[in-house]
Amino acid sequence: MISGADLRRTNLIAELASTDPPRGTLPPRAHLLSDAPQQSLDGTWRLRTWPSPRHVVDDAWTTPAATDPTAWSDVHVPGHWVLQGHGTPAYSNLQLPFPVDPPHPPDTNTIADHRLVFTADESVLEHPTALRFEGVEGAATVWLNGEELGTLRGSRLTHEFATTGIVRHGQNVLAVRVAQWSAVSYLEDQDMWWLPGIFRSVTLLARPAGGVRDVFVHAGYGHRDGTGTLRVQVELEGGTSGTALLDVPALGLSSAPVGVEHRLPAVRPWSDEDPHLYDATVRTATETVRLRVGFRTVHVEDATLLLNGRPVLLRGVNRHEHHPVRGRAVTPQDDRAELLAMKRHNINAIRTSHYPPRADLLDLADELGFLVVLENDLETHGFELVGWRRNPSDDPRWRTAVLDRVRRTVERDKNHACVLLWSLGNEAGTGQNLVAAARWVAERDPGRLVHYEGDRSSTDVDVYSRMYATTDEVLAIATEPPGGATEAERHRRSLPFVLCEYAHAMGNGPGGLSEYQELFEANPRLAGGFVWEWVEHALLDPTSPTTPDGRPRWRYGGDFGEQVHDGNFVIDGLVHADRTPGPALADLAQVFAPVRLRLAPDGGRLTVRNLRHTRDTGDLDLVWWSDAPGHGHATILDAPLVPAGTQAHLALHLPPAVAGATVTVAARTRQSSPWAPAGHEVAWTQRVAPPTVPALVGSPVAPVVDPSGIRLGPALLDPTTGMPVRLGDLALHDVALGLWRAPTDNDRGVGWDEPDRPPMADRWASARLHDLRSRLVSIEVAPDAVVARTRVGPPVLDAGVDCTWRWSADGHGLALELTVEPYGTWPCDWARVGVDLWIEHPTDEVRWTGYGPGAQYPDTGQGARWGMYVADRDAYAVRTVRPQEHGARVLDEALVVTEGAGMDLRVRTGRASLTVRPWSRTTLAATAHDDALPSATSTHLSVDAARSGVGTASCGQGVLPQHRLPPSRQVLRLVLGAAP
Repeated sequence: MISGADLRRTNLIAELASTDPPRGTLPPRAHLLSDAPQQSLDGTWRLRTWPSPRHVVDDAWTTPAATDPTAWSDVHVPGHWVLQGHGTPAYSNLQLPFPVDPPHPPDTNTIADHRLVFTADESVLEHPTALRFEGVEGAATVWLNGEELGTLRGSRLTHEFATTGIVRHGQNVLAVRVAQWSAVSYLEDQDMWWLPGIFRSVTLLARPAGGVRDVFVHAGYGHRDGTGTLRVQVELEGGTSGTALLDVPALGLSSAPVGVEHRLPAVRPWSDEDPHLYDATVRTATETVRLRVGFRTVHVEDATLLLNGRPVLLRGVNRHEHHPVRGRAVTPQDDRAELLAMKRHNINAIRTSHYPPRADLLDLADELGFLVVLENDLETHGFELVGWRRNPSDDPRWRTAVLDRVRRTVERDKNHACVLLWSLGNEAGTGQNLVAAARWVAERDPGRLVHYEGDRSSTDVDVYSRMYATTDEVLAIATEPPGGATEAERHRRSLPFVLCEYAHAMGNGPGGLSEYQELFEANPRLAGGFVWEWVEHALLDPTSPTTPDGRPRWRYGGDFGEQVHDGNFVIDGLVHADRTPGPALADLAQVFAPVRLRLAPDGGRLTVRNLRHTRDTGDLDLVWWSDAPGHGHATILDAPLVPAGTQAHLALHLPPAVAGATVTVAARTRQSSPWAPAGHEVAWTQRVAPPTVPALVGSPVAPVVDPSGIRLGPALLDPTTGMPVRLGDLALHDVALGLWRAPTDNDRGVGWDEPDRPPMADRWASARLHDLRSRLVSIEVAPDAVVARTRVGPPVLDAGVDCTWRWSADGHGLALELTVEPYGTWPCDWARVGVDLWIEHPTDEVRWTGYGPGAQYPDTGQGARWGMYVADRDAYAVRTVRPQEHGARVLDEALVVTEGAGMDLRVRTGRASLTVRPWSRTTLAATAHDDALPSATSTHLSVDAARSGVGTASCGQGVLPQHRLPPSRQVLRLVLGAAP
């Protein structure tokens, strides 16, 4: 005979393998701001876990075991139980961490019972009630006071349950049983940490009889005559036929009827540049809801994406929800801080990868001005690895579940002006379920466009979307003629093109931002794109978050014992997990600048291009300053008004004193805005003074040969190698030619433009670029110099370089002119060409005159400007979660301030690049985590004549040809000096 417990376990196992949509929920509706009472149920809940459904022995609400306090522990809601000491997180990209056996989850499947005892607010109990869950990762079943309300199936989607007659006065028991894995896990493979739990708010809502159940705002803008249309559809609670009235005071609408179209003679349109919103209310006798209405129209014409009748360019980022301690349990404060930072860095668009965000994020996007591609909570990427066999996107068993997900996505956020496109999901292959979803969205909300990248034919969508298309492909798409051999091809060519993902911001990079942006700005069909991505998903080690010296212990895939994981592929953001900006964010701000400034080489003329959608430059001041003496203060220019989409030329008439000096011009806001104070810099440009060849201050001195070596001014050279071993009181170690760098994440990737070639890091390893051997050919002691000739190359190969080292000195400095000539057939490009050395003392700080404050490589560093900078050793080296090559600055002069040496090292280069870090490249390459790097005991320096770009091959194209470094003749000139 089957026991009740066995039957419950059997039912639970069967239910977790069901492809059905959620059971028992109310129809989805908009997230409304209501004056009806509500009660937050967030806070401390009780938790117990089972290792699998087969271990569950009782109910989660009223049995003696369920109420035994010793069986339960505290857990915070919103939160993830695996980040609160119960199990561990896991990261994978497209790999599913269990067999691809749809719809069945594995037996090893944590079941977490959540339990809350609460007293309902009397104000809520005066009305009918509903219980709202905004996000529960995993498959969940909900009970209230022992009565099953239903199930949740859609981790980032809102579910509501009717609770009238179930919730009661006095004590209530809410129980939620969450399974980490279920059939829906196959729909939620979204390149992020697997973090089960009730991670968004839970709320008990009063739903007044005759109140406002749902609202759908249709607010269109007539771009030709400035008129507006407003139609507000209202559904009342219980389907009653009571009266609902609309008020929009600023438009003269008072007690206006709903459900009809109101034609308005003049409205101020909403856009990302001018996010104007009209306060509105919909009221009944029992409830009032507040709305913020933005009038705007989005459509496609001549394969161009138009907002309010004008072409619009998406300068966007992909955004996951992430916090390094709380996971996806982010707060309104987190959201606002992120969006303010985006706005200040010229980002105007967000793709909500790969699910709907917290509901109030859309309120902020409306208010601050962001163009949003709102993505459905759907991704079946794991099926790609098995040839898309049994993909839920094309399996009839999953049809209702897929449609339920897209309905919940659209219905919750349909009233937001910021949402221009609905995205069906991400990387879910193709199939009839997606076709049905696209058609439902188009019918439900014809005022917006439908997006989906996974179907190259684009038959059922309104934009042609790709991810990581190379710049060559993007140019070909931009210029392909209309028409085509088939109806589907003609349709695709009529669509605007969007790069829903590009420029993978992982580690040192991304390179190539400028080349993409130049294409976007030059071709109307290109509507822009979304950089991957906004934030790194590192988690702080929950057991030991910092090192003894205070460094954070960042963790990524595999660090929690996962057998299936994708390593640090989750560390790929423009900002770090703690929201401090990475070096790429300043680059992006300059590339995305909506006003482009360019100074003529002689500094006599400034070109101002206004790339904005509708705004002229009347809100900006153009200011200039120079590093010439007496001109360091900002002076406002008398500049003309530049309308959107045009450019103007301005004669500067700069004073003679700044001729030949560096001149900077910036565009700054005149007034404060919700996202930045007055004086915020939107764009800048520079004319940088030409470089000078580094030279000795005094006359060269004659070298002297004695038993200790070759003395050359303040330096001592080793006669067996021709390299300096001492400079004043500083010992110089291992002065040598370098052609290799510690591989970046991008160097370890396979570029989408070279799919049949190994990663660049592997090519360097095969060529043994890291293992160069030097042979002294000759040393000549000349009257004013020492000239050493060496032949340097890797073992195994018959290729190398011939080096001529010409050392000269005065009484203070040691000058080098190094000429490098390759010989033989090299099997790969080089990473860099430069001189390496190290000293025995750690660096305290670096002071330099050159580009900064961020690093600069041939295809990055657009945000670096010429100036004088100071950085401590960590900031100069640019520490990354996974150690790798970073931190090179192009400069004229630097002072490396050491600890305890009594002498500092001065470097003059004439626009070579200087890298300073506490570790060798070999140590960087061999270390998996920043916190595992040894304490600083020495300083490793490199001065490079040339470097390769970094590209974005961790996901995307590699280094573009113009930024590569083929074996070639190079000349490096520098001066080293020991400064007391």
